[in-house]
Amino acid sequence: MKVPFKFVSNLTEDKINRLKEITKNSEKPRVRQRSHAILLSYEGFSIDQIAEILGTGRDAVSRWLDAWDDSGFEGLNDKPRPGGPCKLTADEKQLVIDLAKETPRSIPTIQAQLFEQTGKRVSDSTLKRLLKTAGQRWKRIRRSVKSKRDQQEFEEATLEIEELKEQHKNGEIELWYFDESGFDLQPSVPYAWQPIGSTIEVPSENSPRLNVLGFLTPDNKFESFCFQGTINSDVVIACFDEFYNLNSDKKKIVILDNAPIHTSDNFWENIEKWENKGLILKFLPKYSPELNLIESLWRFIKYFWLPFEAFSSFEKLVENVEIILRNIGKQFKIAFI
Repeated sequence: MKVPFKFVSNLTEDKINRLKEITKNSEKPRVRQRSHAILLSYEGFSIDQIAEILGTGRDAVSRWLDAWDDSGFEGLNDKPRPGGPCKLTADEKQLVIDLAKETPRSIPTIQAQLFEQTGKRVSDSTLKRLLKTAGQRWKRIRRSVKSKRDQQEFEEATLEIEELKEQHKNGEIELWYFDESGFDLQPSVPYAWQPIGSTIEVPSENSPRLNVLGFLTPDNKFESFCFQGTINSDVVIACFDEFYNLNSDKKKIVILDNAPIHTSDNFWENIEKWENKGLILKFLPKYSPELNLIESLWRFIKYFWLPFEAFSSFEKLVENVEIILRNIGKQFKIAFI
């Protein structure tokens, strides 16, 4: 039977900080996930929402919340499991990890190399369990532009943004992240649990494109502008003009990337006007998309929050995207930790 309302409450500031530290730095993936779930529940997310965000089942989330109520931080850990001792020594387990670094895409290759060097055979499930325990997880490999960026500039920008986030938290400024994204009937294809022998199919076809220009704060305050058509500097300028007219007595800092439409002569001609209104722009170093928090928002919308039925027609897609945009910070929220 589903429990309609179950939330973690009465967390002290010390507990919140400790949970955040565990979510960031624990060597155990399941402990990080459970700690994140406790924080999301404390922020008001339902069990179903937490399950969707973390990509797990609602029953598992419910058990995590119960374990927290019963045992606190101890409840984040796995219970001891029965079974015989592992057949691999500590050195051999480290060898598995080293082999996985050399051939991260092939369990059979790791098994063969392990047998060649130790004479021991282990199952797929044993190898996967060892790698998960070592903090590894099976996920998509991403294209990266990190090798192109100036690492010193990146580190300096990271420190500056952390200081701005602290000022935002203290109410001294408003910190916003800006970016554009587009939605059409060619969906981003997520992973999903599917019955063996069958495949979930998502419609895909050419369609118009819904463009969204968004401003997001670290605490999920959100402003957006939606339209169909090409995004150019004139469109972005119009959105910034509208944005700086929003009522606020605080200085606004807007973080954005160096896309050509953000660095055109036309755009730069307006920067002084915005600064005189208390709207300050901070450009990220090149090739540093991970410093722009709103990138995570677009990913959550496309991979987690948009239902499959949204892709049945362009009208349905627009309807679902607009519902999500109107409810960011309410029904749809990301814990930026």
